[in-house]
Amino acid sequence: MKILMLSSTFPYPPSRGGTEIRTFNLLKYLSQHHSVSLITQRHKGVSDQEVEELRTWVDQLQLFALSETSPAANRLKRLSGQLQRLAQSLWSSTPPNVLYRYSPQMQDWIRAAVQSGYYDVITCEHSVNEIYIQPEFRQSIKTVVDVHSSVYAWTRNHLEMGASAHPGRDRLYLPLLKRYEKRYCRKFSQIVVTTEDDRQELLNLVPDAAIDVIPNGVDLDLFPYRSFDPSSYDLVFVGAMDASHNIDAARFFATEVMPPLRQRYPQLTFRIVGARPVAEVLELAKRPGVVVTGQVSSTVDELHKATICVVPLRTGFGIKNKTLEAMAAGVPVVASDRGLEGLAVDGTGIPLRALRANQVQDYIKAITRLLEDTNLRTNLSQAGRIFVQQEYTWERAGAAYERVLSSE
Repeated sequence: MKILMLSSTFPYPPSRGGTEIRTFNLLKYLSQHHSVSLITQRHKGVSDQEVEELRTWVDQLQLFALSETSPAANRLKRLSGQLQRLAQSLWSSTPPNVLYRYSPQMQDWIRAAVQSGYYDVITCEHSVNEIYIQPEFRQSIKTVVDVHSSVYAWTRNHLEMGASAHPGRDRLYLPLLKRYEKRYCRKFSQIVVTTEDDRQELLNLVPDAAIDVIPNGVDLDLFPYRSFDPSSYDLVFVGAMDASHNIDAARFFATEVMPPLRQRYPQLTFRIVGARPVAEVLELAKRPGVVVTGQVSSTVDELHKATICVVPLRTGFGIKNKTLEAMAAGVPVVASDRGLEGLAVDGTGIPLRALRANQVQDYIKAITRLLEDTNLRTNLSQAGRIFVQQEYTWERAGAAYERVLSSE
């Protein structure tokens, strides 16, 4: 196949976030068997070396500039631009972040590429790229969108849980997002999501849509199984610490779960590991037992140090890389329903692979069980690794994506 992949997010290195990890690993698999042309946008944090390294993975790399506002730019100009995007967003029923990243030059290049008839399929890696797909493209080429997660369901869930950083804005946007997702889904021959929950969310909007579930994977070489159980009183939570769902999770665990746990285990620590911690997260480091590391050189090393990985997410849809990576590394996981979305880790006929917790008392009970029971930690560690090895590798995800792209 000749594949045209669109990713306004520069997908290298595959460690900046979930979007980059998924996009790069699917690209990596497909490029082994097919001709892949990648169209992406370069932001100021991308080095020349990273560009050249990414270029080795594709047959063609087409770069466009991502317009970025300097922090030193005139505030009035920035405010004017924000208001303009808001008005345009409401008028066009398209989210501001989609409009912000839009490049007319990139659009012209894509239109010409489709009209050339050279490509067999065009893929949008993340729904933010849907803006480049014109409805008439379906007449000449297969069009696929890898949604990653429903933005309408995500925003609604944040509002329901009181985790939205801008509730007034998000309440205003919610009807727009519903119309937007309904509209853009109809442009595509095929839709891909990461969990059954997301599939149902989109089917509620577009009942006749063709939707496949392809979960994320883990690079098992990057997340090797740990060599020993540290048997310490160390808990870890991993994620980009400027993301709203991670901020909410860190605050919830540090302020509501840690105090009663430390009454029982005064030596207990909670490490918040991840790049770009915002002020709300940095403030948590003032609390007893809470450590905010910021960006680290090796996520897996931070996981291996911990006796337990907690994933206390209360918001957000889609499968979670952080959960899969902890399980691959052999670290016992205590996670919420959101943190375990799409994963069969407990229930009738299913080996216990993680402990589930949603309320404060659930976390206290589950963490206490693991701290006191070495055998349970060992069982979860082994079962989690085997589960990922069997079901959640990027090779498996890539092969499933390849079948979607090549199907009639």
